[in-house]
Amino acid sequence: MDHVDHILVVDDDREIRQMVADYLRKNGLRASVAADGREMRAALDGDAVDLIVLDLMMPGEDGLVLCRNLRAGKHRAIPVLMLTARDDPTDRIVGLEMGADDYLVKPFAARELLARINAVLRRTRMLPPNLQISEAARLIGFGRWRLDTTARHLLDPDGTAVALSGAEFRLLRVFLDHPQRVLSRDQLLSLTQGRDAEHFDRSIDLLVSRVRQRLQDDAREPSYIKTVRSEGYVFAMPVELIGGDA
Repeated sequence: MDHVDHILVVDDDREIRQMVADYLRKNGLRASVAADGREMRAALDGDAVDLIVLDLMMPGEDGLVLCRNLRAGKHRAIPVLMLTARDDPTDRIVGLEMGADDYLVKPFAARELLARINAVLRRTRMLPPNLQISEAARLIGFGRWRLDTTARHLLDPDGTAVALSGAEFRLLRVFLDHPQRVLSRDQLLSLTQGRDAEHFDRSIDLLVSRVRQRLQDDAREPSYIKTVRSEGYVFAMPVELIGGDA
């Protein structure tokens, strides 16, 4: 039987979550609903979920808290599309920093929500199967460095943790998931910042520079992230998955 994507809609507004769920079901998807963080966690423990549509403004645990907790827990690989009633660039940036994969402002057209869900799912499935992170392999090794995908920080050659911003972590993850493959700036924008990437289209070069600094990589002769003239960037170092107890 063909796989049918399962979407979990988390929103404290009963009318909105039911409307979204009904629309998704009419368009061939499975849909479940949750009114808060407790119901979301119960739903995640009960069935496999392919994507979470998560409201930002909720009483108690809001969407930012829930997204951050998702990224630190066992369901960290599930993509998140965040909804908000405020068209505030700060909210969008903070949501992306917390690990959201895309962002949509209420009120929205159901058709646009569906298009964004499908786009996020496509981007998620661009990752090579042999490099998707399993529960037992939370560390990714490259050169003398390791990336802890649970704590979302680097471990330097001495084992000392090096903090990363959300944007830095996402960019490094994209490179590690696609090693030794040239990625254009457009691809990096799409994979790291979602549909709203056009608002940040000058940030990739700066972000690459920041990650190079974290890796102590000489920008003039980099060992890790190399510039490919007129094409983009390539992560030149071999990558390996390391068991969680390493």
